[in-house]
Formats: sequence, C-alpha cells, structure tokens
Amino acid sequence: MRQRHRAWADDFLRNNTNLVIPEPEKQKGHWRELFARDLPIHLEIGTGKGQFINGMAERHPDVNFIGIELAKSIIVMAGSKIKNSGRTNALLIHADASDLTELFAENEIASIYLNFSDPWPKKRHAKRRLTFHTFLQQYQHILQPGGEMTLKTDNQGLFEYSLVSFSSFGLELKDVFLDLHDANDPENVMTEYEEKFAAQGQPIYCCRAQFT
Repeated sequence: MRQRHRAWADDFLRNNTNLVIPEPEKQKGHWRELFARDLPIHLEIGTGKGQFINGMAERHPDVNFIGIELAKSIIVMAGSKIKNSGRTNALLIHADASDLTELFAENEIASIYLNFSDPWPKKRHAKRRLTFHTFLQQYQHILQPGGEMTLKTDNQGLFEYSLVSFSSFGLELKDVFLDLHDANDPENVMTEYEEKFAAQGQPIYCCRAQFT
C-alpha cells in the first residue's frame, strides 16, 4: 500500500531525536539508559500509527515500550501521539526490523508484540513472515529467558502457519484465541487495523507463546 507523503515528517524526525531514536544500532545493549526509569522493555514490531504502543504505555507505566516502524510517513504519526501524551515510557525506531540482533543485545527485551503483520500468503514468500523460524531465532536471542510473544492478526492462514511454526520451534503456547474479542479480554489494547476489522465482523486471531 502506498503511504501518504507528509511534508512535516523529516522535520519531526530531526526535531524529536529523543523520541524517534536515530542510529538505533548504537543503542544496542543500552536501551534501558534512554528511559526515565529502568523498567522491563517490551517491543512492538510494526508499530503503525501508534495507537497500540501509546495505549499500552498508558495502561502499563511499569513497563518501557519500543516500537519499530519502517514507513517514515507512519512513524511520525505514532511519534506525534506519544509526544502529545507526554509519556516517558515509549520510544520509537525508524528502521527495518529484518535483523533485530543488530539493534538489541542478548536478553535485552522482555516481551514482543506482532500486530497485524504482513501475511505474505504465497508459499515462496514464507521466509518473509515474521513468524518464520529465522525470525524466531532472532526473538529468542533478544528476549530474556522465558520471554513471551503475542501475535494478533486478521489473517487465518498466517495464524495457522504461526501456530505450527511456534510449536515446531519449541515455544509453549500459553493462550490461543480464535476470536480475541469473543474472549472479552480486559487487557486487550486495539490497534487501528484491529478496530477496522472488528467493526467489519472479522475475527481477530491471537496467540501468546513463550520461549522455554
């Protein structure tokens, strides 16, 4: 999908380097030092317009959050939300998440969220799915022992593939929801996509898995 150009994006990134961290690979192993308080770090891969990370940061002041987003026109919208909220427990990275071990040290992250990732439905593109085993290896490296992953998607094919991928890799499936909203989980914070799909009656698939 083509992203809308935002003329103010470059200025926002240039003027908010305390929020959208430049040269993030230089912070590897030192992310906790950038936050106001030394707290566990949760990572959202593909943070979109920031509704989820901003909501989670509000709900969980005892956690520090980092969101990664590649699209410049979108990450500045997430940055604006966080900046306007005045919260100090959320930071952003404008980067490709293809190699997380370049950005984070071993055991640096406590939890990972994959929200409405690109399903890459064609078999020949399976290695691009964020639940492919090469990505799981990265997650295992940067997560603390016993670290958890949460996957949310509207795509049944990606969900089924991910359950098999998780199990094959040796993760323990903690929770599996065929429609998260039927479960009425009071802790759920919706993304923009989630609100859209739920309003259309689309089931929201969710899984929480833990590295053992």
